[in-house]
Amino acid sequence: MTSKASISDKIKQHPRLKQFLLKLMMHPVKTRPRLWLRLLQFLYIKRGKGSVIYRNVRKDLVPFNPFLLGNFSVIESFSALTNAVGEIIIGNHTRIGLGNTIIGPVQIGNHVNLAQNVVVSGLNHNYENPDNTIADQRIKTSLITISDDVWIGANTTILAGVTIGKHVVIGAGSVVNKDIPDYSVAVGNPARIIKQYDFNEQKWIKIKS
Repeated sequence: MTSKASISDKIKQHPRLKQFLLKLMMHPVKTRPRLWLRLLQFLYIKRGKGSVIYRNVRKDLVPFNPFLLGNFSVIESFSALTNAVGEIIIGNHTRIGLGNTIIGPVQIGNHVNLAQNVVVSGLNHNYENPDNTIADQRIKTSLITISDDVWIGANTTILAGVTIGKHVVIGAGSVVNKDIPDYSVAVGNPARIIKQYDFNEQKWIKIKS
């Protein structure tokens, strides 16, 4: 039997076939899965035990990139999920808050809390060629990783390629454009570390700017 990976590789080797299949699945103006594909999402969206995706979440989810929601995790109302350009993997006991936008490739760990209106986008638009419109230039993606036991405050933006370590707090309204190490508190635009936990002294230490 031909594996899913080999089928995908063969499609990638034939640009015209790839474009045909994309047009078949994705609306060219709305840039979201066509209605017929959305009606089949129950076949390929993978959800763990006790997980909840509220009815008014926008699920721009396609079968050719993984989407996985772990056990007892929640995606709250008015959020938008897009895996058309990269996977979305969400762990167990994690809450994606009201009005969040998650654009793959993104991996979110266990016991993570994203507050309201958080944007996590692994996608960037190219702009370098001034002779073409930005919309006509290719995109680039870079994986965002949010580790276990992270709290991200409201109205925060996490940019492509960032890794956020374990037991990190990101203050509300922050723009995170670089990696944040484990056991840190970061705030601001761009986000800077203001506290880190010292295991030798067993307390949080303020970081001087």
